[in-house]
Amino acid sequence: MTVHMIYITCGSIEEARTIGKALVVSRLAACANILAPMNSFYYWEGELQDDQEAVLIAKTTEKKAPDVVAKVKQMHSYDLPAIVALPVSGGNTAFLDWIAGEVSEN
Repeated sequence: MTVHMIYITCGSIEEARTIGKALVVSRLAACANILAPMNSFYYWEGELQDDQEAVLIAKTTEKKAPDVVAKVKQMHSYDLPAIVALPVSGGNTAFLDWIAGEVSEN
């Protein structure tokens, strides 16, 4: 089973906590980590933005990654949230097996 890490930027730590907890409680993700604060520079609607954000990293399976993306889009405050699924190519196999076991495949 392939594990995916889902990288998500959020507008605040509170938003990241809400989304991360919802993903774990719903068994779409085995765990979620928040890295904050993060400074982001990007153009939005022609204006340079300089924002403080939080990074949310959710660990899930390849099969559940689309469901994670859909749930995050449903809950997220941004019009165009950054949500990127990254396949895991290796690591501690016991940990990767734990992720697969924690994520509901129903």
